[in-house]
Amino acid sequence: MKINKNVKKGIMPYILLAVFALFILIALDFAGQKVNVLTYDEFEGHLVNNEIEEIEITPRDRAKVYEISGKIEGYDKKESFFVRVPFSEEVMSRILLAREDAGFKFETNTDPESSTLLLFLVNVLPIIALIGFAFFFFTRQMGGANKSLDFGKSRAKLNEDTNKVTFKDVAGLEEEKEEVSELIDFLKNPKKFQALGARIPKGVLLVGPPGTGKTLLAKAVAGEASVPFYFISGSDFVELFVGIGASRVRDMFRQAKHTAPCLIFIDEIDAVGRQRGTGLGGGHDEREQTLNQLLTEMDGFGANEGIIIIAATNRPDVLDPALLRPGRFDRQITVNLPDAKGREEILAVHAKNKILAPSVTLKNLAKRTVGFSGADLENLLNESALLAVRRNKKAITMSEVDEATDRVLMGPAKKSKKYTEKEKSLVAHHEAGHVVLGLKLNDANDVQKVTIIPRSYAGGYAMMVPKEERYTQTKRELMERITGLLGGRVAEELVFGEITTGAHNDFSKATKIARSMVTEYGMSDLGPIQLEHQDEGVFLGRDYTKSRNFSNEVAHEIDVEMRKIINDCYEKAKQIINENMDLLKLIAETLIEHETLTKEQIDYLVEKGKMPTEENTGEKSIVELRALAKEKGIKGYTKMNKKELEDALKE
Repeated sequence: MKINKNVKKGIMPYILLAVFALFILIALDFAGQKVNVLTYDEFEGHLVNNEIEEIEITPRDRAKVYEISGKIEGYDKKESFFVRVPFSEEVMSRILLAREDAGFKFETNTDPESSTLLLFLVNVLPIIALIGFAFFFFTRQMGGANKSLDFGKSRAKLNEDTNKVTFKDVAGLEEEKEEVSELIDFLKNPKKFQALGARIPKGVLLVGPPGTGKTLLAKAVAGEASVPFYFISGSDFVELFVGIGASRVRDMFRQAKHTAPCLIFIDEIDAVGRQRGTGLGGGHDEREQTLNQLLTEMDGFGANEGIIIIAATNRPDVLDPALLRPGRFDRQITVNLPDAKGREEILAVHAKNKILAPSVTLKNLAKRTVGFSGADLENLLNESALLAVRRNKKAITMSEVDEATDRVLMGPAKKSKKYTEKEKSLVAHHEAGHVVLGLKLNDANDVQKVTIIPRSYAGGYAMMVPKEERYTQTKRELMERITGLLGGRVAEELVFGEITTGAHNDFSKATKIARSMVTEYGMSDLGPIQLEHQDEGVFLGRDYTKSRNFSNEVAHEIDVEMRKIINDCYEKAKQIINENMDLLKLIAETLIEHETLTKEQIDYLVEKGKMPTEENTGEKSIVELRALAKEKGIKGYTKMNKKELEDALKE
């Protein structure tokens, strides 16, 4: 009698379940045995009273003990005892003598690894695991409709978060919120647009540096519109197997059609949307086939009514042109770094659940964090809170904010690294050179803070930020920025008559500005011509290249012009520092004593010629702190900096 194949498939899972259940029962039978652990004295008492029925002895050479198991009179069938006794001939002699008197069953185990539990684990457990895997595999095969274990299914997840993000949670992006507000109106009332024949954008591309809030803005759009929101990463489409990525794209749009109107958010779309023809696989590259399917689904023969795609990337120049054309990603929204007002709003959002001291004002903090993204600002306040907890404070003060800013920019302070007196003086005069030029040049960057405490690779640093945030810069402003960067090297040369390696980072920044002035901005004697520009859409190896639109003769002229700009700025820096040598020495000597100066302290020092006292700022000087440390008998106070003294006095 032949059995139908479908019947076999129906019976097979039940057979596997029955076998699996049998092994479980056997395992439970072993687990149901009760073992009484005896002491050596208890075992010897049972041995002397002839109460032993049977024993099994296993020698453990490494532990120098005998492991004895067996049964005693009065025990149930599933009850036994276990004891460890010393590894000696005397013990064995007692057991053998008791055996002659009582005649109980006696066995020795020469294999120390032959315990019942270990036998079960080694021989039975792998079989159970194999049967379980086979059962899982066959059931998936029978219920998967030959879809290769669902590899081709979309990995887009439906956002079911009850705590919806709205525009109230997005700060500092007013213009960007206005741009996407049309999407919300369309999703809520599509007939209003259709009545006038307006077509809502099928796709919106959010472009901007990392941490500026692109993903948060997409979540806010979904929260405001109250529609299904699918989110997926571009890398989720990329697979080793041919056709899997394209299959996932088809399945994603198939799911979205059932819940339209809806939003699909693709994060890091450059992982799948990179320009075709640049990969090693040519036109048959799996990634390119995935992109082809995405292009077809967005704007092909089929219609995707009510599906709006929002994508985010920080590398728009590598995207395929077909992806950016009207009809696919119709609109590009640039999410830039926030300005001073935007930073203040972002700080207000992240400071809601934090306790700030009265001395911490978000407006001043926003002015000091030029170039910070929204993620950087969140991290700054979080680091400040962690430092406040570490110092056992009830509120976050400016001391924690300053330290957190330094940590975000330069890393933690290297307290274990100690300067020699000469090196400390060199670093102090170097940083003082930056401060003097920042004070005397109208268009140079303003020094917000200067310190000689080493951090990361730097022996000290001056936090220099623009006096005003501008979208364009004049030639004079760029020249004075270069002059301010060269102040450290000039101060070393004029005061000590020698130069150090401490200015290498300053030179890197100054050279980059000078080259851009000559080759990109047309701010040199070579004329208003662009000789270099960043290539767009060209990706070679790991880095982008700059296109050179000049000959070797012009390359020499570029070098001459760059050198001329740097030399002019260097001479100007020399002149200013020579004219203000007394101010340089005052700032340097104050830095040697206090190690860190804020903008307010620098301004007071320039005006009064001395540091503000405790009455002026509410802070004690390092001399006063050392006097207090001496009174309290703190050891090693003379080698501590101001921060270490404050922490020691608090303890």
